[in-house]
Amino acid sequence: MRHLYQCPLRWSDMDAFGHINNVVFLRYLEEARIDFMFRLAREAASGAFTGGSVVARHEIDYLKPLVHRHTPVTIETWVAKLGGASVTVAYEIKDEAAVYARAATVVVPYDLEQARPRRLTPEERTFLQQYADDRFGAPGGGTAPEGAPAV
Repeated sequence: MRHLYQCPLRWSDMDAFGHINNVVFLRYLEEARIDFMFRLAREAASGAFTGGSVVARHEIDYLKPLVHRHTPVTIETWVAKLGGASVTVAYEIKDEAAVYARAATVVVPYDLEQARPRRLTPEERTFLQQYADDRFGAPGGGTAPEGAPAV
């Protein structure tokens, strides 16, 4: 299963060349990830990710220029790999006509009080397992989709 997020494009997201700036793509991914891991996860499991998390790695492949328009893009988000103390979240930024970018983020649960990484809780793991992309195998044991970044 994949999480779908409708991301609006802002006029200020464009660069001097008239397309969405490469750095802005990371903001779009953040918006989708926050909606997935904080809003949706907390609705499903009230204690999920309340202790904090940090981004350990981003990887992104820009496939096609994205220009400003009034309709949002869809960001599909899913779990590509699930470890004991990390999760790799994969994404596609797309619309009905094209895929503009494929990306992956390694997120590490973090204990804010002790200022150190922590393991995923059972409720976090249960939530995340629902979003493992079954077309490409189980988390941690599958292969990435063709063209997706390898993490």
